[in-house]
Amino acid sequence: MEGAQVMAAVYILAGTMHFVFPRTYVKIIPPYIPLPRTMVYLSGFFEVLFGGLLLFPQTRSYAAMGIILLLLAVFPANIYMAQRMKARNNPYTWVAYLRLPLQGVLIYWAYLYI
Repeated sequence: MEGAQVMAAVYILAGTMHFVFPRTYVKIIPPYIPLPRTMVYLSGFFEVLFGGLLLFPQTRSYAAMGIILLLLAVFPANIYMAQRMKARNNPYTWVAYLRLPLQGVLIYWAYLYI
């Protein structure tokens, strides 16, 4: 499996999880973002869509650009999740904070396919 196929599988799976476990994702939506459940479904839809588009050389660069924009759009939810976990003294807060720079790695990975 080549890198774009691996990335496609990651995003298709991640996006599908938004529909299977929406409440998990709703909990990390910052309160200032309206319609949290709708946002979860929209982000899941775009993850699946862009993941699928990665599979085709003709649409791969558009998918990569979409993924980068999506990662930037959901970054506030990742920050909110880390802050919320810290406020609740969750022992896994470090995982949430480790995830923040991972967004940069994921953006770079997508950038490789533009």
